[in-house]
Amino acid sequence: MVLTRPTNTTSHLLSSGYRPVTDERTLTDLPVLGTLPAELDGSLLRIGPNPIGPYDPALDHAFAGDAMVHALRLRGGAAQSYRNRWIRTDRVARALGELPAPGPRYGLGDNVNAGLVRHAGRLLALADGGARPVHLSEGLDTLARFDFDGTLPAGFAAHPVSDPLTGELHAMAYDHRRPQLTHLTVDALGRVRRAEPITVKGTPMVHAFSLTSRHAIVYDLPVTFDPRAAADGSRVPYTWDDNHGARLGLIPRDGRDADVLWIEIDPCFVFHPVNAYEQGPLTVIDVIRHERVFDRDPLHPSESAPTLWRWTVDRSAATVEERELDGRIQEFPRIDDRFTGTPHRYAFTVGLRPGQGAALAGPELLRHDLVAGRTDVHELGPGREAGEAVFVPRGTHATEGDGWLLSLVHDLRTDLTELIVVDTSTFTGAPVAVVPLGVRVPHGFHTLWSPEQ
Repeated sequence: MVLTRPTNTTSHLLSSGYRPVTDERTLTDLPVLGTLPAELDGSLLRIGPNPIGPYDPALDHAFAGDAMVHALRLRGGAAQSYRNRWIRTDRVARALGELPAPGPRYGLGDNVNAGLVRHAGRLLALADGGARPVHLSEGLDTLARFDFDGTLPAGFAAHPVSDPLTGELHAMAYDHRRPQLTHLTVDALGRVRRAEPITVKGTPMVHAFSLTSRHAIVYDLPVTFDPRAAADGSRVPYTWDDNHGARLGLIPRDGRDADVLWIEIDPCFVFHPVNAYEQGPLTVIDVIRHERVFDRDPLHPSESAPTLWRWTVDRSAATVEERELDGRIQEFPRIDDRFTGTPHRYAFTVGLRPGQGAALAGPELLRHDLVAGRTDVHELGPGREAGEAVFVPRGTHATEGDGWLLSLVHDLRTDLTELIVVDTSTFTGAPVAVVPLGVRVPHGFHTLWSPEQ
């Protein structure tokens, strides 16, 4: 299906790799340059905003574009197919003249463009602001809004965390109508077994949280619901609030609201934590820290330079040490997911270009060795930008960080996208495989590797 749209060249958000695509496509038997590892048997999925109607980045929020999902199927050393589909929210369905996703809505809207997770055999698209997930088919068809078989009491979250040991899915849901969060625990069968309210100050945006073997970690930070922005019609009515303050909350995994340990930190914002873990009486929390967002520029998260930080919380003293680990401008951290909630050595991030306002892609991939204190750089070359990369281990028993890093890369010269596969044993060298898609995948939010089920 192909749509026409007005053009606007006043912002880089409507140029190069950020420009929305106007059609849904299915391609098969894609070419492969180099050798795709046979162990890569599954799908690489990307989600992000792709406005279906008129869009002006001078007026419209960068996070508000209609949700589109892209999938690249790899198997047996071949790239079998690529497809992209809009998620059939109410707004998209009206534009396409189709029926919207069935199931009850919740929260600010149903535009689930922020994240993806596979849990209990289901592929779910996720959003901020309490929207319920949308269940997608393997072919990316929109099936229904999903409430975990009737066990979800209200809304869900953009960034749940999967526990690799228990198989449970944890989430921190927020709702602009109530000054509280909800710590949700979804069991391995896909049903919510626990929903614990957590009292917070006002109505903060809690885009993500962290999980250790013992605690869930809340980021209560100074981006809050703005009634004036909502009244003006913003689809993402959250702005910087100097009066809110900033603090971390540590709640035992099965603890109650009264058990939360709150610790004040310097004002900042975190879209994406790296990981967190326990170390005796200490809790170590690695994050990508923004000095300030949605203040001078309420539409784009671009007014400060995000860098890699570590917060070390002494739980017995209720104190925190705040330290920058790496001063390069970067975002979209990923780890070897097998180490979620436990001590990790490696973190992978996207190195960003200073002054590029959207902060969704950049010219290099970074590998941080947090034990050796070294950072390796995979340079993409002139005019090439990568989005969030995902790590796939070489095998079940591979050591941490031994495997491949996969990312979608936009080439400014061709205005097309390629998949690159970087072997971590030769991280700074050329990719072991490149898959030219023959289309452009707009820079988006998050990437998921979904092994063959």
